[in-house]
This record gives sequence, C-alpha cells and structure tokens, in this order.
Amino acid sequence: MIAKQGSNRIYTRERDVNGKSIIRVQGTNRDENRAFIYLARHFRSKGLPVPEVLWVAEDEMSYTQTDLGDTLLFDNLDRSLLVRTLRALAHIQVIGAEGLDWSFCYPVPEMDERAIRWDLNYFKYCFLKGTKIEFSEPKLEDDFDRLVRNLLSSFTSHLSTFLYRDCQSRNVMIVDGDPYFIDFQGGRKGPTQYDIASFLWQAKANFSPDLRAELIEEYLDELNKISNFQFPISNWKAALPNWVLLRLLQVLGAYGYRGYFERKPHFLESIPNALRNLSDLFASNPELQTQYPYLYALSHDLLVLV
Repeated sequence: MIAKQGSNRIYTRERDVNGKSIIRVQGTNRDENRAFIYLARHFRSKGLPVPEVLWVAEDEMSYTQTDLGDTLLFDNLDRSLLVRTLRALAHIQVIGAEGLDWSFCYPVPEMDERAIRWDLNYFKYCFLKGTKIEFSEPKLEDDFDRLVRNLLSSFTSHLSTFLYRDCQSRNVMIVDGDPYFIDFQGGRKGPTQYDIASFLWQAKANFSPDLRAELIEEYLDELNKISNFQFPISNWKAALPNWVLLRLLQVLGAYGYRGYFERKPHFLESIPNALRNLSDLFASNPELQTQYPYLYALSHDLLVLV
C-alpha cells in the first residue's frame, strides 16, 4: 500500500499481466472516482501530463492507472522544475478546459458563492473553533461577506478555465524530468489565481516572496501565450491576494480537521507555517488590512499557536 496524506482513497502498487507496475485505486465515493476518471481521460486526450486510466470496475469504486513512480516535486523544489510545473499548469487550466463537461466535476461544477462559503466555514468550524480562541462571529462573518463579494467580482464568468483545486507540490510527480499532475478530482470551473495561491503559498514549501514573484511572472507569460492574452496582468494580479486569502483560510480548515479531529501529525505540523503565511499576506498587502479588519486582527491573535 502507498502512504496517503489527506485522502481516504487506498493506493496499491501492483503488476499487470505483462509485469508492468500499475497503481490500483480503491475509492470511497463513486462520484469522486467518476470525476477523476473523466478528467484524467479528458486531459490525456488533450496531450496533458496526467496518469492514464487503464481499467475501471463496473461499480466505479476502483480503477487502475499508470504508475508515475515515487518522485514528488515537493522533494526537489528546484527552480527550473517549478517553472516547468507552473507553465504546464497553465495548459491544464486553459487547454484542459476546452470541451470539458463540467457536470462531471465533484462535488460542484463551478467555484461559485456557495463553494466559497464552504471554504470559509471550513476555516471557522474546523480550525478556528478547534483552537479554543475567543472570536466574534458577527465580525468574522462581516469580513467573510466582503471577501465573497470581492472574489465573485474578480472572476470573469465568460472565461472557462479549470481550477485544479489542490494544486501543490505533493500532487506533482516528476517522471524523467517532467512534471505530471495527480489528485485533481476536486477540480471545477474557476479562477486561475486559486491554483497559484495553492501552489505558491503551500505551507511546507515555504517559498520566498522573491521566488513567488518570479514564478508568477513565468506562469503569466505562459498563461497569456496560450490564451491569446485574455488575462490582463494588472487585473489578474489585483485579484490574486483575495484568492490567496481564501486558500489560506481553506487550508487552515483542512489542517484543523485532519489535525485537531483526525490527529494526523503531518497536518498539525503544517499549522504554524500556514499561520505565518496568513500573517505575512496581510503584512505585504495593506489593502487587505483595510478590507478585512477583523481577519487581520485575528491573524495576529492566532500567532500564539506558532
């Protein structure tokens, strides 16, 4: 069995009839399995770097896929590999969205208001309440309302791009020097900034602000190249801090659930870095301090957990 992090799926390395190594996946949710299978086959048809689905059980509760090995991007955060990964991500988001049937996406087809509020409530109920720190729920919800409005206004609905959702270096495999993407079953239609927030503000990757800035420029160069410049850079960058804020809150919710409730050490160990990221985000973006004063104050209070 292959070690897992936050997933309930079971991964097993086996041999096919020809002795070639393959991965068997035993899922717990048929709709989630169906989403991965559909997306993987769709992306493969576009020539994108994802595993190939080889076999699917009749009940769709298990399937096999190509074995991409054991080399994670997280284990070698070389700048050239990071650049190649982010440029490849732009293709997943833009080329991968072409002709995609969003109804297969799980659990929702689009990053809409309800999905955004799920992420915010994840932070409130699974992380914040788990810390036992006193907080004002009305003030927190006021900031949430402002964040929701700003996020929705920043995503141009006519642009159909794929939001990978959990795009981070542990979900990128390196095969013969090339990045391959896995665990995209939670993807949906949504803004490209969310994935950049997921990748560059991953707690344990601990990228420097300068490296983040360089990688964003590399990414935007590729994004605009393949999308015929449908993403005005100034607008894209202006919206990014809000999506980073949402992702950091969502991640803290995940760490709280997996750490405080499921008692998984890896997630508990990640909380301090995630809180530092949140504090640093406010420090480097004064406009966020003004827009979300209660979250800003709360980010200071939470540093006692670091």
